[in-house]
Amino acid sequence: MKRLLQVLMMLAAVSSAHASDGELLMVRSDLEFPEAMSALQEAVTEHGYTISRVQRVDIGLTAMGYKTDKYRVVFIGKHEQQEMMIKRHPELIPYLPIKIAIFAEADDTILVAANPVLLSEFFPDPSLEKYFRRCESDMRSILLKVQEAD
Repeated sequence: MKRLLQVLMMLAAVSSAHASDGELLMVRSDLEFPEAMSALQEAVTEHGYTISRVQRVDIGLTAMGYKTDKYRVVFIGKHEQQEMMIKRHPELIPYLPIKIAIFAEADDTILVAANPVLLSEFFPDPSLEKYFRRCESDMRSILLKVQEAD
């Protein structure tokens, strides 16, 4: 499990070497993987975000000994907002769109994301901080919605 979380942290673009409270947003859902993925897609849309891509990561994990296809990274964002931010701060390109890792563990599904507000430490522009805080709030709400889904 520890090895899997390390892989997911990298995929979620966690840049620090240590994980303290607040660096990762994580929930466990009682839903099976397909239902949790569906609930995630619905919650993302309800919050005004678009899913730009869903990337399978099981090929790399299979090479590490994992035997499942229930690992994905979901890329979400608000296209116009991201384009505006990247025009002003092209150094944000590696961090956008936001990424949520979703994977099955026994009968549960776990969702993990890097906390977007951490980017304000690296990009101290007040207009960006407002965006990062809003993203954090939205991410927490999206993940909670999946966790509470039936």
